[in-house]
This record gives sequence, structure tokens and C-alpha cells, in this order.
Amino acid sequence: MEILTYIDRGGLIAYLLIGFNIVGFSIIVWKFFVLFIARLKQEEIVTRILKFVHCNNNTYSHKAFSNALQKELSKLEVGLNTIKIIATVSPLLGLLGTVLGVLDSFDSISKLGMGDPSVFSAGISMALITTVAGMVVAIPHFIAYNYFVSFLDKIENNLEAQVIGKL
Repeated sequence: MEILTYIDRGGLIAYLLIGFNIVGFSIIVWKFFVLFIARLKQEEIVTRILKFVHCNNNTYSHKAFSNALQKELSKLEVGLNTIKIIATVSPLLGLLGTVLGVLDSFDSISKLGMGDPSVFSAGISMALITTVAGMVVAIPHFIAYNYFVSFLDKIENNLEAQVIGKL
């Protein structure tokens, strides 16, 4: 069976999950390049942090250092919440599709009886398709989110070490 047939059988929930997947993977690809470039330009980031720290009195201030570091890191964290939300909501949407599909099956059984299995198979099919779709969307987004958070932690540690080494 073709994938478009499966998607169509998954109903509105499957289309929502595809939309989330497109948005999420666009952000993942964008973040990959942003973080790769940030890794290459750590020296520039260190320079900006040092300028911010020494801006007023030419003296080191832990608060100024923390503020400058957080300002630089927050620029790199843009988009991560969206990836996390997609990873969290997708299995819930899949579960919603499961419940709606089973509900549809029971509704069909109550109206037409159990004589013909095709009566309730459409609802069961929707339930299974949306469950799979929710997991297929959530798993790579969850992995990407955790990878990016780990990558940002490494960048933060490197920036702290470089700035402290230059003070």
C-alpha cells in the first residue's frame, strides 16, 4: 500500500503530524548549521563576552560574565523549545488518534454489529496509523533536542574556559 493511502487513513491527526514533522525537521537542519557555525566562531563569541565584561570599569565581574555568557547562549538556543514541543506533543497526538480510531470502531460495531470485520477495521487502522505516526515524528525530534542541548553544554563549557583563561 502506498504511503499516501496510509496518511489518508490516519485522518486529520496524520496530516497534523506531517506538518509538525516538516516544521521540526526544518528547525533541526537550521539549528545544525547555526551550532556548527557557532562552534567555528567561538573566538568571536569569546571576544564579545570579554568586551561586555570589561565595558564599564575594565574589571572582572562574575555577574557581568554570567550575563554576557547567557546572552550569547540564548541566541544559540532559539528554536530548541519548538523541537522539544514537537517531540512532546507528537506522541500525544498519536494517542489521540488511537482513541478516536478505537472510538470510531466501537461506534461502527454498535450501529452495524460484529457480523462483518470490515465494519470496525477502518477505525482500528486509523488508531494504529496515528500511533505509529506520532512515534515516528517524536523519536527523531527527541534525539535531536537532546543532541543539541548536549552540544550547547559543550559550547558553554568551552566558552567559560576560554573567557576565564583570557581574564
